[in-house]
Amino acid sequence: MANNLLLANLGEAIERFLFHCRYEKALNDKTLKAYETDLKQFETVLRTIRENHSFNTVTADELKMYIRELSCFKPKTIKRKVATLKAMINFLELEEEDFINPLRKLRIKIKVPLTLPNVMNRQDIISILSFLYQQKKNTFGKSGYGREEILRHIAVVELLFGTGIRVSELCSLRNDCVNLEEGFIKVFGKGSRERMIQICQKEILEALHAYRKCTHGRKAEDELFFRNRLGNQLSTQSVRGMIKKLAFFSGISKTVTPHTFRHTFATLLLEEGVDIKYIQTILGHSSLATTQIYTHVSATQQKVILRDFHPRKRMCIPR
Repeated sequence: MANNLLLANLGEAIERFLFHCRYEKALNDKTLKAYETDLKQFETVLRTIRENHSFNTVTADELKMYIRELSCFKPKTIKRKVATLKAMINFLELEEEDFINPLRKLRIKIKVPLTLPNVMNRQDIISILSFLYQQKKNTFGKSGYGREEILRHIAVVELLFGTGIRVSELCSLRNDCVNLEEGFIKVFGKGSRERMIQICQKEILEALHAYRKCTHGRKAEDELFFRNRLGNQLSTQSVRGMIKKLAFFSGISKTVTPHTFRHTFATLLLEEGVDIKYIQTILGHSSLATTQIYTHVSATQQKVILRDFHPRKRMCIPR
């Protein structure tokens, strides 16, 4: 007899899927937490639906009701939650030969509006770095945590803008993955994919060296490169707070986050004529489609092209 996904077995199915994701796919804790949250929500909504309907198994109609319940979320969030559910059901279909996939006859297409990433211009970057280096001058000759903190702030900003890494990658960067002699860092991105990013600007290397020297002897090779006041891992939340304050004190009115540096890094490289495939590799995007959003935000380069190279410029038409 064919197997259906029973509500009574849903909790067990979720646990099996999460086990598969953790130990067989080796997904990171952040992704696993999101999966668990989405699937537990699905289980809760399904139980509510069952109070008013007498379905014996998880049906296509119930899945439609579930998606309707998600309408209060943003399209991007709905798409993620549906993708999580699809992943689990596809897993069950592969595990059990006679499993009936209730999604098979559903055509779910959620349109996510294109939102252009927020980027800074060159002057914004100059303003933030100028403010930081002035703070460094003010602490010259001083010792204590105040000096270490400003050196860490400089190293964080230089690294975010210099490499375009994600804030989670920065906070989990290990000491033995920062090679200042040969000039590169090794990071582990989404899906634990490893990539190496060259650091070719001496100012960035100097900033990282100054911070490492300041904390010399306090970190083993396998420990994290960035530490907070208590010696614990630098949290993504604390980096976001630090960036927000820096933008304010630098006179920047727009919202600036660690991810803004990533967007700015990619956009300015694109404006310099760097092939988008190389930018994809540096950013650690698995799909070129993810990187292609930056082709929409390079307004400065577009203006230069249309101003200097448009064929109408060389057309002399009597009027």
